[in-house]
Amino acid sequence: MKTEILGVSFDNVTVSEAVSAGFALSLSDGFHYVVTPNPELVNIARQNEDFRTALNEADLVLPDGIGVVYAAQLLGRPLKARCPGIDFASGLIGKLAETGGRLFLLGAKPGVAEQAAENLKNRFPGLVICGTHDGYFKEDAPVVEQIQAAQAHVVFVCLGAPKQEFWMRKNGPATGAHLMVGLGGSLDVFAGVTERAPEFWQKLGLEWLYRLKKEPSRIGRMAKLPLFLVSAAGQRLRGTH
Repeated sequence: MKTEILGVSFDNVTVSEAVSAGFALSLSDGFHYVVTPNPELVNIARQNEDFRTALNEADLVLPDGIGVVYAAQLLGRPLKARCPGIDFASGLIGKLAETGGRLFLLGAKPGVAEQAAENLKNRFPGLVICGTHDGYFKEDAPVVEQIQAAQAHVVFVCLGAPKQEFWMRKNGPATGAHLMVGLGGSLDVFAGVTERAPEFWQKLGLEWLYRLKKEPSRIGRMAKLPLFLVSAAGQRLRGTH
């Protein structure tokens, strides 16, 4: 079931439901992709029709930011839960480790994907990481060929938005992978380069505040959240989509 928020149609699922759906896609024929928009990306999609289309054509559209959950409440269409991309990814990795699924890591600075691979293999015994590639490439074709040669079932694409969403939509079918997931800076977290908020902050829905505390330079981006919620409230009052 989809819930439309300011032009983007989100799947109304819990993290566990999202993981089950994503794993099923990884086993099915054809190519599929997952996106994890937060309020900032919804705002971009409101101004960029091509990006909005890339989000809405995804097989799963997961509400990554707590602001999306608040906006859904304001619109009178509450979501079951926030589904952070990194939690979805971790759950999916667990399934792949149990079944021998092949995972490819794409993105971040040179060396980060390799470190993330080592950390994940230690954390999930049995996990098959069939390849890695950093995000600093100029031509798509060699990367597509590497993923194809690795016979990846799932690819985590961490190129930053909106680049990663456009990249998956354009190149995914040619790689032979069954599922791609756009995950922004998640490889930095898996590699230990970036520290995720402690669980206490996560449960309170204040992960964004912890990141702001660690990176004060994000204040300009965070300041847009109230405007996002105002837009949602305005849509509710107008009774429009």
